[in-house]
Amino acid sequence: MEKARPLWANPLQFVFACISYAVGLGNVWRFPYLCQMYGGGSFLVPYIIMLVVEGMPLLYLELAVGQRMRQGSIGAWRTISPYLGGVGLASVVVSFFLSMYYNIINAWAFWYLFHSFQDPLPWSVCPLNGNRTGYDEECEKATSTQYFWYRKTLNISPSIQDSGGVQWEQGLCLLLAWLVVYLCILRGTESTGKVVYFTALLPYCVLIIYLVRGLTLHGATNGLAYMFTPKGSATRPGPPPPSLPALQLEQLANPKAWINAATQIFFSLGLGFGSLIAFASYNQPSTNCQKHAIIVSLINSSTSIFASVVTFSIYGFKATFNYESCLNKVILLLTNSFDLEDGFLTASNLEQVKGYLASAFPGKYSEVLPQIRNCSLESELATAVQGTGLSFIVYTEAIKNMAASQLWSVLYFFMLLMLGIGSMLGNTAAILTPLTDSKVISSHLPKEAISGLVCLVNCVIGLVFTMEAGNYWFDIFNDYAATLPLLLIVLVEIVAVCYVFGLRRFESDLKAMTGRTLNWYWKAMWAGVSPLLIISLFVFYLSDYILTGTLQYQAWDASQGQLVTKDYPLYALAIIGLLVASSTMCIPLVALGTFIVRCLKRGDTPPMA
Repeated sequence: MEKARPLWANPLQFVFACISYAVGLGNVWRFPYLCQMYGGGSFLVPYIIMLVVEGMPLLYLELAVGQRMRQGSIGAWRTISPYLGGVGLASVVVSFFLSMYYNIINAWAFWYLFHSFQDPLPWSVCPLNGNRTGYDEECEKATSTQYFWYRKTLNISPSIQDSGGVQWEQGLCLLLAWLVVYLCILRGTESTGKVVYFTALLPYCVLIIYLVRGLTLHGATNGLAYMFTPKGSATRPGPPPPSLPALQLEQLANPKAWINAATQIFFSLGLGFGSLIAFASYNQPSTNCQKHAIIVSLINSSTSIFASVVTFSIYGFKATFNYESCLNKVILLLTNSFDLEDGFLTASNLEQVKGYLASAFPGKYSEVLPQIRNCSLESELATAVQGTGLSFIVYTEAIKNMAASQLWSVLYFFMLLMLGIGSMLGNTAAILTPLTDSKVISSHLPKEAISGLVCLVNCVIGLVFTMEAGNYWFDIFNDYAATLPLLLIVLVEIVAVCYVFGLRRFESDLKAMTGRTLNWYWKAMWAGVSPLLIISLFVFYLSDYILTGTLQYQAWDASQGQLVTKDYPLYALAIIGLLVASSTMCIPLVALGTFIVRCLKRGDTPPMA
């Protein structure tokens, strides 16, 4: 059976597959946000520590399990213990949920990519209203980029209760996204192994191009300085701000910085989904997966930092552009209102002149005062945005103000597509590998048919996310489908290897397989540090959900042109509960079912509680 199992053409294909899977959209739109929220450069300290004590050990564990058992997640954990088949099944369920909603991001990227060839870019200006006497009211109250995202792309409803119909343009883009994924996974490792060269390398090419362009933009240094400068109580009113070392210590003492650093490492590496186990199962048994785990972990984290430098250079340009536009509007307003000489009022003397005008012409100045905006570069830079808001609103706002904006838009959304498709290859591998490993399924259906059915089912269900309320359901799946379940899955994985299969036995198997001895670092992390860390994360998230009370979401209010907070309805809360329970309950239910079946085979009656 081992000889019949497909293999990667070479170890480099395996490394590229892991990099393509691990380096995803979270590196581009989540890590920069965390840097911004938790002290800039000082956030790198907990991030690097968590990489060492959590990221690398858990990645190595999953790769070693896949390479040793040479099966997908269900078969691998069932081999360790028949009672652990539910761990693999839970991974498949979570990966199925992820695939259902993740590919809609690729559909949005296709949508924006197609519109990037228009001149001017459709999100650069507000459209005219119905009678063509002015701009659309919703767009004027928001911004042109927000309008294009919420109205033209999502056609979003005012609440999750107003589901609306399927948007056919988004539906076609979703179909295209799934067709691309299907073509990439059609022949298993044979086709995936070739595709990962592109999905792993091309994003770096685009990031390097963007870095060069970003660093040459006006105001880029403002963004980079903001990223690497620790922030804390210096932003609070009161006593003088503390020194730089004091700010760094303040952020390092913030438990949420450590929690978010651990969470970012955990989810950006894609632990618990079964994808890494599936990829490693196609390795030669003698492959040095320890070296590969270290390489992939370091590249993934380095990419996050590199992408943050690119993001903040663009962010600095956008903030500086908005700040200077704000100043110019105030200067124009005061020049016209007080008949000042053109060129007399500048950014350098604005505050001084405002003070003079307020004292010399108090009546007239009080009339103009409500129209004078408070322009602040710091407040522009401090606007923390993550996820789709960063990619489809903030980035597009920066791109529209660049020279040759169509070129930069095409490059950016092409990069998002490569990142998204690379992650989808791993997500689908986590589902397909256990299915193709199953003799019952593979004996009746060829691999191409199994892949096609998985893609078709996901595509049909994914149409929910193209409805007018689809973005609200996207947020539900993104926030709840994979958070607590993955923590539980990985915790059970560590306990299974160290205390069910046995750490000494696993160590001897690795030595026989690769010829390398397991050193004290890996054993200490697996046996103690990593599981304690995951338990801490699990308790934190569970208590956070309980203390939050009624779960809420951000809904788009077209009349105000902004997001408003609303409570989830009861049926949405029920679905959130089902999302969490449907995967986590696989673990105890399969164990219980296996126990009952074994008792019946022996002719015994299971003991009653």
